[in-house]
Amino acid sequence: MPTTGLPQGAVPKLERPGPLRDRVYEALLELITTRALEPGQHLVESELAGHLGVSRQPVREALQRLSTEGWVDLRPAQGAFVHEPTEDEADQLLTVRTLLETEAARLAAAHAHAEAITELEKLCAEGERAVAADDVDGAVAMNARLHAKVMELAGNAVLAELAAQVDRRVRWYYTPVARQRGRQSWTEHRELIAAIGEGDEQRATAVMRAHTEHTRKIYHEREK
Repeated sequence: MPTTGLPQGAVPKLERPGPLRDRVYEALLELITTRALEPGQHLVESELAGHLGVSRQPVREALQRLSTEGWVDLRPAQGAFVHEPTEDEADQLLTVRTLLETEAARLAAAHAHAEAITELEKLCAEGERAVAADDVDGAVAMNARLHAKVMELAGNAVLAELAAQVDRRVRWYYTPVARQRGRQSWTEHRELIAAIGEGDEQRATAVMRAHTEHTRKIYHEREK
């Protein structure tokens, strides 16, 4: 079972100001969602505190919060471990994501304007460059930014709030299949941008549904 050892350069800097426990929580959550800390990995308080340059108390508090939110499993007499998602958990989350994202695509097409389309195209180009460079972390980050931009264009605050609640888990599930999705994912993004740019709500909805379903299918078919 792997322990808390982290790749060089993986530990994010703790942002200031703000309560230390919150900053430690955000740092650990980022490490989990990017899979610098892998599912099943043992989380040793003293080691994490050393990596982050803090005492063990805020680490303990952050792990408690992450456990409450389902990111960490606290096992009696064993300690804390990064949660290992089940196939059902992933399927349920990615199904909800499809529902939210398809409605966002429809609304984005209804509200499309030239400046927004230009921004989407820039994000897509950056994602394509990340894929070409085999930069998985960059591709995952740009994927999240592009989908967030579509959600922003939808102009529905409630929809955006719901999407924000699942965004980090989507990144968590997307990271292990990002390389496999590769260029095809960004080809689908280009099709989506074209549909939004044309104001074609029906086509934008269909493209987004197919796009998110492809990710869900490949997640279940991934090599474990």
